[in-house]
Amino acid sequence: MISSNIGKFITIEGVEGVGKTTNIDFIRQWLEQRKIPHITTREPGGTPLAESIRELLLSPRDETVDENTELLLMFAARAQHLAAVIVPALQKGQWVLCDRFTDATYAYQGGGRGVSMDKIAQLETLVQGELRPDLTLVLDIPVEQGLERAKNRSAPDRFEQEKLAFFERVRECYLSRVKAEPHRYRVVDASQSLSDVQSDLSALLERCLGQVL
Repeated sequence: MISSNIGKFITIEGVEGVGKTTNIDFIRQWLEQRKIPHITTREPGGTPLAESIRELLLSPRDETVDENTELLLMFAARAQHLAAVIVPALQKGQWVLCDRFTDATYAYQGGGRGVSMDKIAQLETLVQGELRPDLTLVLDIPVEQGLERAKNRSAPDRFEQEKLAFFERVRECYLSRVKAEPHRYRVVDASQSLSDVQSDLSALLERCLGQVL
């Protein structure tokens, strides 16, 4: 957890179609209304180099991507993101609102691909040291409902082309992490109407973060 004398680190997680983009914008406005200095960023990505790695990771390709290649690219992008954006912002007292972080690696590469959780944990320690989010909001939705929403977006990337069973494993991993570390995670039912989702988000933010404002 981050020391109380620097910015807070909030991450947003969830499978495809949960509405991360819309709800991150809502949280950003929540922070702005309270005049909290903050940045909004994403993973993989967040810097020019990390965005280039994102393109490598997400672009559909004929070549099979080895699971270790994928995992190492994820953490390479994360190392750059942390060094260039996240850590400097936190040290300046800014709050960081990030679209996905290492929980996504556990969910997608660990749960979805079946990569060893111990291997992910070793890289997490190598790249992050003791840095972990202060609050992780998991937007949760039944996988079929989320994929139905997502199909109306742009052409699917390499991950979005995966089968239903892959995303079921991803969701299951997210929820298992919530159970294992309940003090850091909060789950929001993303199958509700947008107004209900944002009402829940607002209440959670007030309850979890109001004490530090």
